[in-house]
Amino acid sequence: MSDGRIAILGGGNLGQALALGWTRHGGVPADDVMVTRRRPEHATLLLGGDVKVSADNPAAVDDADIVILAVQPQQLPALLEEIRGSLPGTRLIVSVASGVALESIREALGTDVPVVRAMPNTGASIGASMTCLSADDADEDALQDAAALFERLGRTLVIQENMMTPATALCACGVAFFLRCVRAASQGGIEVGFHPEEALLLAAQTAHGAAALLLEGEGHPEREIDRVTTPRGCTIAGLNEMEHYGLSSALIRGIKLSADRAAGLAD
Repeated sequence: MSDGRIAILGGGNLGQALALGWTRHGGVPADDVMVTRRRPEHATLLLGGDVKVSADNPAAVDDADIVILAVQPQQLPALLEEIRGSLPGTRLIVSVASGVALESIREALGTDVPVVRAMPNTGASIGASMTCLSADDADEDALQDAAALFERLGRTLVIQENMMTPATALCACGVAFFLRCVRAASQGGIEVGFHPEEALLLAAQTAHGAAALLLEGEGHPEREIDRVTTPRGCTIAGLNEMEHYGLSSALIRGIKLSADRAAGLAD
């Protein structure tokens, strides 16, 4: 994808993470990125940096090749109405608003500009996002352009649009779920004698290594678990105790509930 000017409409945590990822890790010049927020002074992650922050959505869109819709789903209709007449120079629109269909966005904008849905996460700020992407068959070229853009922020996966809401639960909410697991592991480390900062380092790096075994080795979790689990050993004892208290079922139920809640966000 050729470089272009990017307008990120919505300077919340995710919008700011995208801006930081593209400018710090994705090779996009800061001068080519504009982030909008009703109160620019609240874009705290960008304050003091080179990324421009504005409160003027139409002006940002008018100057952009690529428009990222990064507001809350319930805020999207008003935003689409606001920018409806400012899209002549835009070649790609990407919505990261959960639960809002491509058809609804196109109808609200009344434009032929290709629209792609994306679900990244805040790992984008360090180039470590998992981003799911979806588009209609007619927008296949735009989908490839969007994939090239988001691959600068981590990994991407193209999925059917009806899977975008589940992707919200597993990829976007999932950051919080896995961080809570790391936090719990670090608290266990304190229980067995480590200082808090030591326990957090040990837990976080161990989680990083465990994920890397799957991503780089393309293995299966149970295969890697078997490699560190011996008969009557300490690993199986710990695993069985965690499962007794519902570790796996709690994660599964949490992801399912998050997906159900995400499905209703647009309402």
